[in-house]
Amino acid sequence: MTELVAISHPDVPQGEMNALVDEAAAAGYTVALHRAGRRFLVFARPGYAAPPGSDFFRSKAYISDVISGNSAHPLGDRTRYPHGSTVQVGGIRFGGGQSVIIAGPCSAETPEVLLETAAKVRESGASMLRVGVFKPRTSPYTFQGLGAAAFEALIEARSRYGLPIVSEITSVSQLDALLSTVDMLQVGARNMQNYPLLSALGTCDRPVLLKRGLAATVDEWLSAAEYLLAGGNEQVVLCERGIRTYERSTRFTLDLGVVPVLKGRTHLPVIVDPSHGTGRADLIHPMSRAAIAAGADGVIVEVHPRPAQALSDGFQSLDLPGFKQLVTELEPVAQAVGRPLHAYSDLQPV
Repeated sequence: MTELVAISHPDVPQGEMNALVDEAAAAGYTVALHRAGRRFLVFARPGYAAPPGSDFFRSKAYISDVISGNSAHPLGDRTRYPHGSTVQVGGIRFGGGQSVIIAGPCSAETPEVLLETAAKVRESGASMLRVGVFKPRTSPYTFQGLGAAAFEALIEARSRYGLPIVSEITSVSQLDALLSTVDMLQVGARNMQNYPLLSALGTCDRPVLLKRGLAATVDEWLSAAEYLLAGGNEQVVLCERGIRTYERSTRFTLDLGVVPVLKGRTHLPVIVDPSHGTGRADLIHPMSRAAIAAGADGVIVEVHPRPAQALSDGFQSLDLPGFKQLVTELEPVAQAVGRPLHAYSDLQPV
């Protein structure tokens, strides 16, 4: 069993790490060197006469962290940042002691719907705008999003209302276009284990919202996050969006117990998606309150001016008055747990 993992600073020369491995072996460690994107990981097990591993490895200038124990996810391990890490998206900070509300339509159906929704959710207290440009749908015969045709409206919405935008990426081929348009890239449930996509996002300079897979365990989810972290991108937020179980009263089973589990295992911020997690607009309010109470750093909800006319996921979308009421309901819960809602007045135009 591995006793510790030493993590290098980014871009340390291979020769320095090879010398460290030789020195550690001479000191009595059984060691293995692994390259993780821009970093190296040294997996080490001390022998009988080896010096204390934490002291030995921490004394090296090119080692940034030492994780004790047999961590399968050393870069995301809570012991790296015991108080949790923060992720900055424009003027928004996830994990910074405030609760973030992300809201918007499931998909960019028309520029008019997008701009109307952006104006109203900003007015009601949203911190960020969510909108799907590329939509991976179960059926090939359902609306797949506007694609690149929506970019102009996204840019206008951000310019008018100052809300940072998060949108889903489904293919590496979309990366350059989205990087020029949105502030945060979302990896959806169906792509959580798309390792080429995760590796590409690990090397980009944009925050990533990583949703849990449809039936992913916590370990599988954290391993997916490790791909992003290994590439050098430490701006990662995890999103619980429900998992598939035998229960059919909701679209998925929203696993709120995973929020405190993750808080104990990883330093990454965690938010919750009650829209996809339940598939029912009437459950968004109670599950959002519960998510904030459970320790989530925020929620992401689908909002549409006229849900009955939405081209995708209208049944799990709040209307505009419903979203305004949600913000009102979340305020006392967030205050009670010491993570007040991020005030729009704190935002700076992007």
